[in-house]
Amino acid sequence: MDKTGRNGIRVGDIEMKDWKKRYRALADKHEAMIDYYKAEIEYDLKELEAEFFEAVKVLKELTFIDSEEYLFQAQQAGKKILAEGAQGSLLDIDFGTYPYVTSSNTTAAGACTGLGVAPRQIGEVFGIFKAYTTRVGSGPFPTELFDDYGETMGRVGREFGATTGRPRRCGWLDLVALKYAVQVNGVTQLMMMKGDVLSGFDKLMVATAYKYKGETITHLPYNIEPENVEPIYTEMKGWSQDLTGMTQADELPEALNNYIAYLEGELNVPIKIVSVGPDRTQTIHR
Repeated sequence: MDKTGRNGIRVGDIEMKDWKKRYRALADKHEAMIDYYKAEIEYDLKELEAEFFEAVKVLKELTFIDSEEYLFQAQQAGKKILAEGAQGSLLDIDFGTYPYVTSSNTTAAGACTGLGVAPRQIGEVFGIFKAYTTRVGSGPFPTELFDDYGETMGRVGREFGATTGRPRRCGWLDLVALKYAVQVNGVTQLMMMKGDVLSGFDKLMVATAYKYKGETITHLPYNIEPENVEPIYTEMKGWSQDLTGMTQADELPEALNNYIAYLEGELNVPIKIVSVGPDRTQTIHR
């Protein structure tokens, strides 16, 4: 909020002579807001500030750089730059399922706005997705399951939020949402995670379209709340083999290969990697 209000403190500000003046003005602003809204918050600002200023001292021990120039020079030198985005595409502040989103751009374009990398300098865009769909917390989830299939996905896949520890909601693969993510990110190749979690399922369902306000559509609409959207599924055969010990693409069961081929055909993007377990060695290159 401070950023968009144009009065936030940035890391570089702590090197400026007037940074404590800027900090005090911002702290006063927030205390005035707390007082204005009569928020029932108990805190000791002096105690909090002691820890904060000590942290600033530690931060100032680091070498500050002008990161845009650093990255530009790295590009000029022919170096490779790998940027990893946090959180899923549908949590993007602009292109996600607003208001159930995070506060930043989580799509590939965030590498440009977040790092100062020019759009035309983006080379490959790797899209990482699960063989099924999950979501943490509130928000619309058209393919969410409340049956044994969903329970199995969560239990076998150990689906808990990495930061919060909250159980993730699980459901069938939503191809409409995945196709949207591929489009807005400009994905050039895909990596499918947790293929092993679906082993033992007698069938797999893939949402290939939505019924939206009386029409059948194949794109992600403005609103995917339950009252507006009903997923349309395509059923596929499951597989029973344990994938966790497999190391080569030619070992994968036919049903899984058919599943992958179907997704590639619908998305028009190759799936280059299939993960068959949590260990880094359980990664199959196709």
